[in-house]
Amino acid sequence: MLIFWEKRLVFLATPKAGSTAVEAALESLSNVAVQRPAELKHTNLASYRRHIEPWLHDVTGERFTTVSLMRQPLDWLRSWYRFRLRDDHDDPDHTALTLSFRDFVEAYSAPESDHFRTIGTQCDFLTHQGDKIDRIFRYEEIDDFTQFLEDRLDCAITLPRVNVPPAVDVTLDSGEEAALRDFLARDIALYASL
Repeated sequence: MLIFWEKRLVFLATPKAGSTAVEAALESLSNVAVQRPAELKHTNLASYRRHIEPWLHDVTGERFTTVSLMRQPLDWLRSWYRFRLRDDHDDPDHTALTLSFRDFVEAYSAPESDHFRTIGTQCDFLTHQGDKIDRIFRYEEIDDFTQFLEDRLDCAITLPRVNVPPAVDVTLDSGEEAALRDFLARDIALYASL
């Protein structure tokens, strides 16, 4: 999460949607940069509205604009899978997966799944009880997001390529993909509305 005090702008970092690159490029321009722990770095809309927005409003008397990125939902889950293939020696709770992508999708989509509870959905991150982040940009159209930030922050921005996951097989057959699309229907509808 990045807070740009003078510009009254807050970037909420959707997991697996370019947040590390955005933070690498813009941390020095922000007034507050929360990058650790992940639970704070990836503050969702509900937590922002409950905890951070009231504080910002109390201090400034103004409302800050929230902005975020959303990745195409199936590609987003593929990115989660590739991320989970890596061992994180600094985090004992993050050991490398030994599942195929098909098995990962099946586990993610299962009722009461630990994978689902840990990962969640982009819709749950970006929306809350009929409310949504003010400006959501498609990750796949990141140039629009960059242009918005350049205009708002009045500076040129170049996003680095960081945190690139390994290339692996993330294909599904048509039936498996259709089932995943059904499971991610809310995310797909939100993405289509952007």
